[in-house]
Amino acid sequence: MQDIESEIRDIIAEIVEKDPAEITPEAKFFEDLGMDSMMALEILAAIEKKYKISIPEEKLMQLTTLKDTVAVARGYLNQNK
Repeated sequence: MQDIESEIRDIIAEIVEKDPAEITPEAKFFEDLGMDSMMALEILAAIEKKYKISIPEEKLMQLTTLKDTVAVARGYLNQNK
């Protein structure tokens, strides 16, 4: 099984239409990758669907880098175990 970081990187790459290699753990979604708020919602929905978790929309403001997004997703995955 791929690790969660590379799976989320692939989701983000698909939505922002960038090469996964461009999505480094520290790359800022809005400033570096040109993401907009609709893309952010799409990413949130895709992560929720893939991992069968629910992340409140208030958390959207914390999803600013791959590293932050993985940390939030892991937190909710661990709650569901």
